[in-house]
This record gives sequence, structure tokens and C-alpha cells, in this order.
Amino acid sequence: MTEGSCFFQLFLFLWVAVASGWQIPFVARRFTALSVSNRGLEVRQEGATPTEGGMILYCKAGPDGQAIGDCPFCHFVRIVLEELNLEYEVLPTTSETKPKWLVDHYEGKMPALRHRKECYTESSVIVDYLLFFFGKNKELSQISSSNEIVGGLFPAVAKYLKHTPDNDDTDLELRDNLKITLQQLDDHLVGKQFWNGDVFTQVDCKLAPQLYHLQCGIDAFHKQIDLAEYVHLSQYMTNLFARPSFQATVYPKEAVEWGWSNARN
Repeated sequence: MTEGSCFFQLFLFLWVAVASGWQIPFVARRFTALSVSNRGLEVRQEGATPTEGGMILYCKAGPDGQAIGDCPFCHFVRIVLEELNLEYEVLPTTSETKPKWLVDHYEGKMPALRHRKECYTESSVIVDYLLFFFGKNKELSQISSSNEIVGGLFPAVAKYLKHTPDNDDTDLELRDNLKITLQQLDDHLVGKQFWNGDVFTQVDCKLAPQLYHLQCGIDAFHKQIDLAEYVHLSQYMTNLFARPSFQATVYPKEAVEWGWSNARN
């Protein structure tokens, strides 16, 4: 896809969106996500294209260097790909096996989605690309009005799981902060099957891997937090983890424990 044809499709999309009465913030967000500054347009070398027309998702490899690793951001992208029923190949990559073009042109960032001659890095940009061009299911494209709560989850989880030693003053403070975030999630989910209600959206795709990391990390390192205390959140996690797209993309809890063990050490 050339830059010109891509922007023609973008213009056509915006025209249809406005004519159909879609909310402008939604359209503007998509436009921003796919602007030239965020897009990986024609790669400088023709040979860098890994496939003629399919998609390859480069992601962090697991402990053996070959299995899919525990990156929650890559998992987010994979769940969206599954929900959209798109064909794609996942290529687990280590620092030694990372393609030279990915290092030279995209700073080696992963997850990285290659589609034809384009490359996108950062999970949010990748998902915006997928939903923009392939998101026929408008429910999946819905965003959250509670971005502060959603955005605060993984930083709180990561800080708590990474911290050592356990049970010092900092650890207790991080635990309290995480509990506040979990309570906010629980309060929001009262009477809801998914984050926005009864429909499964990209917000749920994003939260599912983060909550999986939370569950695995607490079981392995921090049993002081009891997720069962958060009744609505616990039911929400059950709903997410039962989703076919999650089941098709989930990695063993041992991979999550391995990843956080490295971070803790």
C-alpha cells in the first residue's frame, strides 16, 4: 500500500464517518494514530519485507528463545487479531535473532507488526491500524471513558511485582497503591460483564493480558493480595479468560513467572 493510497482510504473513511454521524473524537483518534509520524511507511530496502501480503507479528520470545514470550502488549495485539479473524504469523524474537531492518529502522521495538511494506510498533498504534482497516465490528473499536483507571493498572502492577525486598516500607506502599487501583476497577465493573457493559471491546483486549500478569505474579510472588476480595473484578477476569481469543493466545503462567523473576533480579 502506497502512502497516497493509504491517505486516500483515510480521507474516504473520514468522509463516511462524518456523513454517518460518528463521533468526531473517535475519528480524530484514529487519524492521529495513523499519521505519518506514527506510521512505518515504505521501508528503505525492498528486501526487508518479510511477506508479500500477509502479517507477521514480531514479539518477545520465551525462556527457550523460540516460544512466545510473556509480553502483555503483544498479547493485546494478538487478542485483537483473533477477534478480527485475521490471518497472521507470530515470530518470537530474541536480541540475537531480531531482524536487522527492525533494529535499523524501528529501534528494535516490539511488538512490531509487518504488513506488506509497512511496519507498526507500539501496541496501541498497531491496534489502531488493525481496527481502522479491518475493524468491521464497530463494538470492538469502542474506547473507554475511564482512561485514567485503565491506564493506571499495569504501572501499579509492574511496580509492585518488580520490587524487592518484600514487606519493606516501599513494598507496603506499592501494595496499598495497587489495592486502590484494584478497588477502582472493581467499582467500575459493578453490574457489567465487560468494561463498557455487555459488549467486548478493545479495552477488554488490553486489560485481559494485564490482569493475567497480575494473577500469575501474585500467585508466584505476592500472596498478600487476595483477588477474591474484589468480587466484580474477579468475575470480570473469569469472563475475559474464558473468551476464545484469550484462550487461543494465552501463554503458560511459567512464562509470566520467568519474566517477572528476571525483572525482580
